[in-house]
Amino acid sequence: MIYDILALLGGLLLPLAFAPFNYPVLAVAALLLLFAGWLNVLPRRAFLRGYLFGLGQYGLGVSWVYVSMHDYGGASLFEAAALTFVFTAFLALYPALAGWLSVRFFGGGRIYKLLVVFPAVWILVEWFRGWFLTGFPWLQIGYSQTDTPLAAYGPILGVYGIGWSLAFVAGGILAAFHSARKPRMIVAVAIISVLGLGGVLSGVSWTQPAGEPFKVTLLQGNVPQNMKWQPEFQRATLQMYTEMTRQSWDSRLIVWPETAIPAFYHQVKDTFLADLEAEAKASGTDLLIGVPFYDQVQDRYFNAVVALGKSPGVYFKRHLVPFGEYLPLRPVLGFVLDILEIPLSDFASGNGGQTPLVAAGHPLVASICYEDIFGQESLAGLPQAAYLVNVTNDAWFGDSIAPHQHVQMAKMRALETGRYMLRATNTGVTAIISPKGEITVAAPLFQRAQATGTITPIAGSTPYALWGDWPVVIALGLGLSLAAWHRSRRVRE
Repeated sequence: MIYDILALLGGLLLPLAFAPFNYPVLAVAALLLLFAGWLNVLPRRAFLRGYLFGLGQYGLGVSWVYVSMHDYGGASLFEAAALTFVFTAFLALYPALAGWLSVRFFGGGRIYKLLVVFPAVWILVEWFRGWFLTGFPWLQIGYSQTDTPLAAYGPILGVYGIGWSLAFVAGGILAAFHSARKPRMIVAVAIISVLGLGGVLSGVSWTQPAGEPFKVTLLQGNVPQNMKWQPEFQRATLQMYTEMTRQSWDSRLIVWPETAIPAFYHQVKDTFLADLEAEAKASGTDLLIGVPFYDQVQDRYFNAVVALGKSPGVYFKRHLVPFGEYLPLRPVLGFVLDILEIPLSDFASGNGGQTPLVAAGHPLVASICYEDIFGQESLAGLPQAAYLVNVTNDAWFGDSIAPHQHVQMAKMRALETGRYMLRATNTGVTAIISPKGEITVAAPLFQRAQATGTITPIAGSTPYALWGDWPVVIALGLGLSLAAWHRSRRVRE
């Protein structure tokens, strides 16, 4: 019973390792408590403890879902609470699955389980969660380490490699308590080596400058979500962004947030945007603007970023937000739309072969909203792209922990690719992130602001940009397959 309580406690501790709390060591403590509860139990007990851990992890860590549905989605208090509970209860199945798999299919001693099985299964289940049912990689443990020595593994192994390193350290600490003196020393050396190598790798630059630095400005309009789509505020919104843009014509690039224009592209293309583009060309400035796009030929709606200036173009969002931009399993889940009042919730997804946008004289990787939380997808356009741009509208989350968690994942994308990330949001966190994953310029939250700074275009590829998540996934999968085969062979003998 005590380990059941400790598993729930571990789950509650884990979100505190992430932004905005930023106690990354608690991620180690959380996994240590969970792994301890998975030792010497039956698969069903490991499932239960994993589930309790998940209830704590997601009950606290994604509590902002309630804010989105109640404050901005039109759901009543009861409806929002019920839907948030269902969402949390579903996500809790992932750590429960990790516990069940670890105990059901892998035998061996405690040290073997703690150092090999538990860390590997945990990361593989995280990877599965990252793409199953369109994916939800929120609160993957690697993100909690963006400001620790383990972050240096990001350009090589990505967030899953960092996560495995963290899980190995947690398992290793617990293994040391279950070891004799000599094995304990070996485990201690292994832990120190993992941490020490991270410190060494932090000084390695995998990419290099590809041109002269240039000035950029990111606009944060701070438009209230409940006013954004009201027709009477459309003119005021456009005027506000125009004035902010005109104050920044000395920048080579200006970026507006996601759906900053509360109208369809074809409605403003030949009027408002044509005039603005003429000014931009006269000033030698390029613009990247978030705007909803209606394809009148196909009768389809897209969430888009348009480039205005020397190299016009458009990017259509590829990875849509379930329930926010489209409804999965509409015949079954159609009742959700009757609860939530989300405008523009029937977008189509862009294809994967889009021509990269070019701005400030360089190709770039564009992403919209939570597309930047998918590492593998953020590699599209590399290594040709010189920097990354994300436009988002985290106003849906209100003054919760979600905007801080989101920008932490954007920092990981900069780390993994070795490139600057420009992040323009409606309410924050609007920021310029360096190739080392450090925020160099940021606008204050929930204020109308302009974040201005200088970035350098980047060339070259990090190992992660070349190979993505597959080296970690394949290595862990093969390792566990060999372990399972070895166990079955011993059982037969």
